[in-house]
Amino acid sequence: MPQYLISVWHDDTFEVDFTTPDAQRLAAQVGAFNEALMEAGAWVFAAGLHPAASATVVRSSGGDVSMTDGPYAETKEQMGGFWMIEAVDLDAALEWAGRAAVACEGPVEVRPAQG
Repeated sequence: MPQYLISVWHDDTFEVDFTTPDAQRLAAQVGAFNEALMEAGAWVFAAGLHPAASATVVRSSGGDVSMTDGPYAETKEQMGGFWMIEAVDLDAALEWAGRAAVACEGPVEVRPAQG
């Protein structure tokens, strides 16, 4: 079955304080979405990510490898987490993405996996 990446996007300054009522509400919504994915057999795996400032970019040029701190992309929005799902087609993946956007209360992006 085809796999799709559903990525969650936040402003680069977004941080979650899981002790707040808003964060606990979002965590419950995302947890319910995760359970729905699992029950439907669409779940492959998922993960939340630390802020983009914690990233390290690794580059290779002519066999030499260099590393720099910070995100690769200099943008206002950064990926905050993702799901890898299985769906029969793009339309089904987009339905899951709509549910993900509701659970996260923010934008998500859907991309088909190669292979």
